[in-house]
Amino acid sequence: MIDNADLRECAVKTDSKIILLVADGLGGAPHPKTRKSELETAHLPNLNALAGQSACGLTIPVAPGIAPGSGPGHLALFGYDPLKYVIGRGALEAFGVDGIDFKVGDVVARGNFSTVDSDGKLLDRRAGRILSEQSAPLCHELNKIKVDGVESRVYPVKDYRFVLRLRGTGLSDALTETDPQRLGIEPLPVKAKAPEAEKTAKAANQFVHKARQVLMEEKQANTVMLRGFSGMPDLPSFGEAFKLTPAAIAAYPMYRGLAAIVGMKVLRTGADFDAEVKTLHARYQDHDFFFIHYKYADAAGEDGDFDGKVKALEDLDKYIPRLLDLKPDVFMVAGDHSTPAILAAHSWHPVPFLLHSRLTLGEGIEAFHEKACALGSLGAMPATSIMPLALAHAGKLAKFGA
Repeated sequence: MIDNADLRECAVKTDSKIILLVADGLGGAPHPKTRKSELETAHLPNLNALAGQSACGLTIPVAPGIAPGSGPGHLALFGYDPLKYVIGRGALEAFGVDGIDFKVGDVVARGNFSTVDSDGKLLDRRAGRILSEQSAPLCHELNKIKVDGVESRVYPVKDYRFVLRLRGTGLSDALTETDPQRLGIEPLPVKAKAPEAEKTAKAANQFVHKARQVLMEEKQANTVMLRGFSGMPDLPSFGEAFKLTPAAIAAYPMYRGLAAIVGMKVLRTGADFDAEVKTLHARYQDHDFFFIHYKYADAAGEDGDFDGKVKALEDLDKYIPRLLDLKPDVFMVAGDHSTPAILAAHSWHPVPFLLHSRLTLGEGIEAFHEKACALGSLGAMPATSIMPLALAHAGKLAKFGA
């Protein structure tokens, strides 16, 4: 719908309100011993009851068998084809942090502080998830690095993450990443995917080499990895396409960045989900669409912590009544991707989804988990379909054609 002018003409402005709750890494996979996923294992009285009053199904973020990153996963939920609108993780991080000087012609990358052994092989891709209090001084030290022919600047993001900005003439984001996505091997060199990116690849590799020298005495954060190289993105406006005044509430910078890129108003909030919910209540009269983000299920899944993910889902369940107290015309619970703890990584598994409105009276779904949602009336559908469904249930779509 984002790219079809005729379908966009169907969108109409109304006073109805939509809330999209994205539980990052929502879906899972069965534990080998119990044969139950994290959602099946968790005690979720509120989500289970809501599923019984909703239209349910499974969403496919990109394509069957494809494990998406958080950027493509969220873009799909917002209605953008993630195969057409490819945004590097660097731009997502850069837009989510105040004070980053990022302009056309720059190339940015998302950086991780990481841990390697004496042979240079990865022990921890996230340096033990060091906190911002530890990483910010390290970013200051990295800003002393000089790269030949290119200006480099490091900005702390949150905990072990930072943004690297490269500025100069003739730069390109057609670059490979240094993160091999597994342990026990050395980080990869940056390689140019096109001739015009050779200069940028050389600069990025020089930065990584010098960063290792700066950090070599650190116990945990003794190297860096770079991923998601990106120039300045250019996407159609979410609000204009759907005739909405959208707002985003997210504690983590990357998700704020993605919301800003698609034209949502990013609302200032606190550092946890409780603060996000309070912000939603405080600003509810100001907008007609809200994207609110819950991170903790994904973090536990990536750590391979099955019980931790179960607890994160149970903690989220407790907030459902407070979200429903606002009486939105449409309330959706979705995930940008699945993160099964048994894989400790994003996966290709379809993601449970529910949509609640006055028109959904229930369809015999007894719980909110993968098996139950697979039996719902929505079936398995592209994640890009949820926004048109939300608009229809909110009375924000006119008839198409004569």
